[in-house]
This record gives sequence, structure tokens and C-alpha cells, in this order.
Amino acid sequence: MTTRIGVVTFPGSLDDRDALRAVKLAGAEPVSLWHRDKDLHQVDAVVLPGGFSYGDYLRAGAISRFSPVMETVIGQAKAGMPVLGICNGFQVLTESHLLPGAMLRNNHLHFICKDQKLRVENADTAWTADYESGQEIYIPLKNIDGRYTADERTLDELEAEGRVAFRYVDGNPNGSLRDIAGITNAAGNVVGLMPHPEHAVEPLIGTGRTDGLGFFTSILKRLVSA
Repeated sequence: MTTRIGVVTFPGSLDDRDALRAVKLAGAEPVSLWHRDKDLHQVDAVVLPGGFSYGDYLRAGAISRFSPVMETVIGQAKAGMPVLGICNGFQVLTESHLLPGAMLRNNHLHFICKDQKLRVENADTAWTADYESGQEIYIPLKNIDGRYTADERTLDELEAEGRVAFRYVDGNPNGSLRDIAGITNAAGNVVGLMPHPEHAVEPLIGTGRTDGLGFFTSILKRLVSA
């Protein structure tokens, strides 16, 4: 049976088609999911893509969190379904309380778009198993509300439990606390990060490297072996 990975489209999503293509390149069947449809159409995993859902009104991801599809995604994620939130999708995951913390405006108050060096801190999640802990990769970064923040107790818990999935290397691009670029939940099935791995899956585009493809091959292998 083909592994099916769904990508949700919200009003204002920009990178849903890129994520669908990344899923296909990894060897899974990409499935488009609409924000108003609670039915996940029998997918095995879900990607919440980047963009500016609902125009980032109120806060980035704050309105999307209440989309009908998210009711199902939240329930399935708590039951163990793998979910990846990329950029705006990461913001939706924090607003949904599937991941702790919040995203604030970049400390320099400017939109940034650059190839960003990251260090893989946790290679044991459903979305990072094809990497090695300590591996350094280059992934495109583009955001204005990308500054990860949380209280000190939460930050200490993330560090102690190995739930920091990615960290910025060679400079912090947005003021994220402790250089955090991405985190995971305790079960390792939900991962969120601000950089865009779907833009680093083919040599012709993005960074000119394929460092982001590992996210999608990781989940494919996890699902096939489950």
C-alpha cells in the first residue's frame, strides 16, 4: 500500500505545492487537504506548510488553529499521527498547543530570506531519522515572525528532554532563544521548524543542495516500517 502524506492548504498558504512535490520526490503519495474539510482522506502523516495563513491576522497561525481540518489534525497528532509544521505551520502548531512556546517578530523587525545553516540536535523523531545528531545542513529560511520564545522552565525542559530538534549555526537570524530553529513533542511524532526543507530537495532550486529531502524520506521510512 502506498504511503499517503497530506499537505494542508489554508487561505494564504504559499508553500503547499512545494511540500507536495517534496513528498512525491521522497517516494510517497502526496494528498492535498483543504482547511475547511475535517476529513484527512486516510493519510498517514500531515504537513502544515509555510505561508501567511489568513494574512497572519491577530497572530501568525492564530486563526488557522481554528480551521475545521485542525480539529482532526490535533486529535490525530495526540493519537500518534506524524505532523510536520514548516514556518507558518510551526506557528500553527504552537497556537494549537501541540508544541510549546510561541513565535514573535524577528528581533531586527525585518523579513529575512537566506540559506541558513542548521545543526540537527535530535535525529530520533519521525521526521529526522535520516539525519545524524550533530549533522549540519543548509535549509532556506524566510520569515518575519520567526523568533522562538518560551519561558525558562519550558526551555530547560526542552533541553533536558532532547526536544530541541534543530539549532541555528553561525549566527542567530531572528533572535530565537537558545538559537532554537525547531522542536519536537515528547513522543517525537510532531516536529515544527521555521526553515523550509521543502525548498531544499532538488539541486536545481533553493540552496542547490538536497539537505531538506531527509525530512520526507525519514517519515516515509518510519511509516513503511511501522
